[in-house]
Amino acid sequence: MYFNRDRVRINVNSKNIILCLLILVLGILPEANGQTKLSKKQRKLQEKEALADRNFIEGSKQLTLGDYQKAYGYLQNALELKPDEPAIHYKLGELFARINEPEKALSYAEKAVDLDPENKYYALLVAEIYTNLKQPLKAAEILDRLTADGEHNQQYNLDLASIYLQAGEFDKALVVLNRAEAYFGILEPITQQKQRIYLRKNQLDEAIREGEKLIENRPGNPNYVLNLVEILYNNNRIDQAIALVNQEISKYPNQPELQLAAYTLLKAKGEKEESKVFLYRAFASPDLDPDSKARTFTGILEEIKTPEREELLDSLSTLMLQNETENAAIYEVLGDRDAKENKQDESLEWYKKSIELNPKNERILEQIILNSFGQGADLEGLESFTTLGVDEFPESPEFWFYDGVVKSALKKDSAAVNSLGEALKLNNGQNRQLDQVAFGSLGSSLYNLGEKDSAFHYFEKALEINPNDEQVLNNYAYFLSLEKRDLEKAKQMAEKVVRRFPENGTFLDTYAWVLFQLGEYQEAYQYMEKAFQYETEPSGTLLEHFGDILYHVGQKSEALSYWEKASKSPEASEKLPLKIRDRKYYE
Repeated sequence: MYFNRDRVRINVNSKNIILCLLILVLGILPEANGQTKLSKKQRKLQEKEALADRNFIEGSKQLTLGDYQKAYGYLQNALELKPDEPAIHYKLGELFARINEPEKALSYAEKAVDLDPENKYYALLVAEIYTNLKQPLKAAEILDRLTADGEHNQQYNLDLASIYLQAGEFDKALVVLNRAEAYFGILEPITQQKQRIYLRKNQLDEAIREGEKLIENRPGNPNYVLNLVEILYNNNRIDQAIALVNQEISKYPNQPELQLAAYTLLKAKGEKEESKVFLYRAFASPDLDPDSKARTFTGILEEIKTPEREELLDSLSTLMLQNETENAAIYEVLGDRDAKENKQDESLEWYKKSIELNPKNERILEQIILNSFGQGADLEGLESFTTLGVDEFPESPEFWFYDGVVKSALKKDSAAVNSLGEALKLNNGQNRQLDQVAFGSLGSSLYNLGEKDSAFHYFEKALEINPNDEQVLNNYAYFLSLEKRDLEKAKQMAEKVVRRFPENGTFLDTYAWVLFQLGEYQEAYQYMEKAFQYETEPSGTLLEHFGDILYHVGQKSEALSYWEKASKSPEASEKLPLKIRDRKYYE
């Protein structure tokens, strides 16, 4: 056979080239340029470090997720593989700090610092742990090292100053604050800290100078002026404070906070008429915070009542309403003024306006509820406020109590039982008076729901706390009479109430009805006649009862007349139509 030798050579060379490329791609060619293949020991070391890194990453993840047990397992594995890695020690320190084991946390955090002294986060963790261990000065040493070296980490100077302040190291705190001020410039928190230190050291002039520096550096800010005014006022430098305020008012006449400060200072000095000028200017400004107006108004309201005070309050009320037509705090203090004057209706209207704007004012909401109870109360309207109280203050037993009492009066008995039960649970016996009234209202609602034994049980519990509660005694006696049960006991209770309140038509009616059930008709008639003397608008129940009594004392035509009057009322009994039709009493 004939061969082309040159072609054979070319094919062989091509195969060699392809083979070399495959070797290079697959990484099986021996390393060139003197590089040697990794030894078995080196490969194991690489694998060990990779495994440590994986454990560290997973441990850090679990720490972030809050699964401390898993985090500890992974981090401990990582530490066993890389015992000299500072980041692992740091994370273990952070873990133990979070679970409130500061001693263990400290050992790990300090090891991290030893391994990497330049890492500020490791140092900060150690400082935090020392603070938790109630060793603030050791924490301060670390922060001092961080902040003392050049411009780095100056943001920690305020934390360091606070530690020195708490430890009573005032001079060291001043050094640090001055260092911070040199770096950041004049700032309010730094100035205030320095002022506190100077005041603690009885260096009033230094504290004043710090305030003046801040005012000069930040002109036009009334808060800085007011802070210095407070220091001057509290240290009996009233004239100096007045001079400062007047100086600032001359520069910034439209700052009502300064006008209000001038009023306070001049009033304290006894210059009342001059002080009023500044007070009126402040209140006339729409820029003055309504809460500041309200607090000032309240302060004047608490002074001794004089014609001058009343005239001043009238003027301030007008100014407030001109500028603050929709403000809860303003309506609140106007309501307080009327309440102090016993103008309850007017007060209630202001309070309602206030609570519409701020339903979270617990005091005002309670005042609205308490002032809305009484004869002829709008119970439906009142219920809207008790419901609001329960919604806004669900942990308050008082609002549940108010809600239960109102619902009981409205015959919303199931809801009343729920609210009263919640009130008793939250009260937990702390307020005996609340318990007592709640037991009584609960008894009435439970009776209406047909749970009569439970009702009588709660009436007994109410009387254990207050044996003379006329409402409980009356209701208990009346319900017993309806059940024809323990009538002698009912008579004693009703009689006790009537002796104390001989002109109350409701109580007289109850006593008369108990006597009726006992068959003592003449006595029942006498007390029912008295009841009608004191009831201008007798209920349907009262009218029907009188008809029943009249029937039993032989006055049957008069009985029919009262039954017919009772028939026009929704309170009439089911038997009333039969009584009228047959002119005869039915039980």
